[in-house]
Amino acid sequence: MKTEVVESIFQNLQNYIPTPSIELNYYDSYTLLVAVILSAQATDISVNKVTSELFIVAPTPQKMLALGKTELKKYIKSIGLYNSKADYIIDMSKQIICDFGGKIPNTIEQLTTLAGVGRKSANVILNVIFNQPTIAVDTHVFRVANRLGLCETKTPKDTEFALMKVIPKKWIKNAHILLVLHGRYLCKAKNPNCSKCTLKKMCNYFNKNFV
Repeated sequence: MKTEVVESIFQNLQNYIPTPSIELNYYDSYTLLVAVILSAQATDISVNKVTSELFIVAPTPQKMLALGKTELKKYIKSIGLYNSKADYIIDMSKQIICDFGGKIPNTIEQLTTLAGVGRKSANVILNVIFNQPTIAVDTHVFRVANRLGLCETKTPKDTEFALMKVIPKKWIKNAHILLVLHGRYLCKAKNPNCSKCTLKKMCNYFNKNFV
């Protein structure tokens, strides 16, 4: 895809979403990390509902360990895969204290050593908390990027690397959030709302299926 087309795509997204931001509620790097772990295969709305109470009693790794796995599960039992997520959160909290002196690490290599933290989750933390120009590829980013024609990829990791190459530096910081929100509210997996999309003239999916 030509650079000027990529530029136009992100300018249009920025115009439509002028203040892009993550929709998970959090207070600091630790609470965002917990929320991101909980968000796997769950909606942000469902995660925010449980963390509104959880973060009152366990906003730090120390307090999370004091809460314990059994009590933690009571707070998050409405979230899918809550048993394994409770394991991850407790183990991650121990690692933060024992391996990183109570602080959230700021490199992808260190973050991905934490229980329940993959490359996508690590990139969210680096981007949102540490202001690094990373691209976190979830199902929305993967779908939208391939539909638009920003890349032709088969895996999230390949998508991340492909987008880092094609997206101009000025857009990298907000790129994944713009793509997530576009995918969540317009370019849905089923029945994408192409009639309201300002990107349709530049979109491979639209031009192949509706033109």
